[in-house]
Amino acid sequence: MFMGEFQHNIDSKGRIIMPAKFREDLGESFIITRGLDKCLFAYPMDEWRQLEEKLKKLPLTKKDARSFTRFFFSGAVECEVDKQGRINIPSPLRKYADLDKECVVIGVSNRIEVWAQDKWEEYFEESEESFAEIAENMMDFDI
Repeated sequence: MFMGEFQHNIDSKGRIIMPAKFREDLGESFIITRGLDKCLFAYPMDEWRQLEEKLKKLPLTKKDARSFTRFFFSGAVECEVDKQGRINIPSPLRKYADLDKECVVIGVSNRIEVWAQDKWEEYFEESEESFAEIAENMMDFDI
């Protein structure tokens, strides 16, 4: 399980240090893709395969299903952690998530998210204000 929040800088070549706590669970290679809320999602291969199977079952006749799978799979790339603990994030993914310098890498259960620090702070502040309401709505999911 991935959890925690870590600040790292992305260098001019698009490399960012993956927190040591995450590296072992990510495995030798993993998938990174466009996520929701203008961040990137990274999945270990086994989690990616499970998600892929679920998305394959979506009906092609539904426009939203086609749009989501296009969005999700077209940005997906396989990554590896180098000897310095860094990953290279391709330019289109950096552009999508506005990754320029300061970044935040967070663990979210079965995935990792990579955020531009300013976007994360903005999202967190907005969510924090409505956290009680969000928590109340989660009660519908037996949480």
